[in-house]
Amino acid sequence: MTTLQGADDPASPRAVTSSSVSGGAGDPSGDPGGDRARARKQAHRRRMSKNWSLFVLFAGPNILLILAFIYFPLVSNMYYSTLDWRLGSPRATPVGLDNYVRFFTSDSGLEVWRVTGIFTGGAVIGSMVLGMLIALVLNKKLPGRTAARTAVFAPYVLSGVGVAMVWNFIFDPTRGALSHILGFFGVASPQWYLNEDWALVMVIIVYVWKNLGFCAVVFLAGLQAIPQDLIEAATLDRAGAMRRFFSIVLPLLTPTVFFLLVTNIIFSMTNAFDILRIMTPTGHGTNTIIFEIYLQSFGAYQRAGYSAAIAVVLFFTLFLITAVQLRYVERKVHYQ
Repeated sequence: MTTLQGADDPASPRAVTSSSVSGGAGDPSGDPGGDRARARKQAHRRRMSKNWSLFVLFAGPNILLILAFIYFPLVSNMYYSTLDWRLGSPRATPVGLDNYVRFFTSDSGLEVWRVTGIFTGGAVIGSMVLGMLIALVLNKKLPGRTAARTAVFAPYVLSGVGVAMVWNFIFDPTRGALSHILGFFGVASPQWYLNEDWALVMVIIVYVWKNLGFCAVVFLAGLQAIPQDLIEAATLDRAGAMRRFFSIVLPLLTPTVFFLLVTNIIFSMTNAFDILRIMTPTGHGTNTIIFEIYLQSFGAYQRAGYSAAIAVVLFFTLFLITAVQLRYVERKVHYQ
């Protein structure tokens, strides 16, 4: 009984020893493994805090600029598209989706889609086909090909306004260089600026001339990336030039073709405004969707709300075209 009482007595040596042992095992401050785990967690927190600080420091200004100059105007434009608002007027009347309904159902809206489709198709096909042909020529070992490459690419970096002004002199029906060339062969010059169809053909020609250099350079880079062993093997098998192109070169160029298809569609629908504005200021037969936005907002109509609705339609049209291309067209792309 005395021994049991001593064991139960907190003042006894055995009780003190047992308490100190159990306390040392249960106290995490005495565990070296726990100390290392806490140190790792603290180091991880410091590292994450430093990474986030650097991210905010370097990416923060860019994110603010993107939000301020891209997404905020986009959201604001969607709001303006629901208003009946004339540019400069202090009053705006909410009309819901009436601007969109008017654009998709009116004859002028359908004409905009027709002109946009013809211009985009002619510009994209013309630029890519001619760019491919020029790239095939520049890929051969010919004297002066470096200067030729520079000359072909030069129009792409020129100002669209300057290019349009030069071509205005060329297309002048009375004093233009083209009218003299046609007159030499006994052909009368078309009324490029009075006839809507010829006006559209005119701006397509100018746009293709300005942008085919970009396609040619990109195609040339793709041709030079094709392994020459394949071309030489096909030549030894007596494959002709056309057979080599369609069986070897073109399939290996599909990533380049896909890239140019996407970019050219976007550029032709958004970057042709300067040429259209200088060569046909009133949009007579050349009112593509990007030009119609300008004409409705800053032209004689000054319908800012209706113009904002057309801009929203253009945004979602480009988004849809790009999504379809990435989803379906890319399946036919052959990557090496």
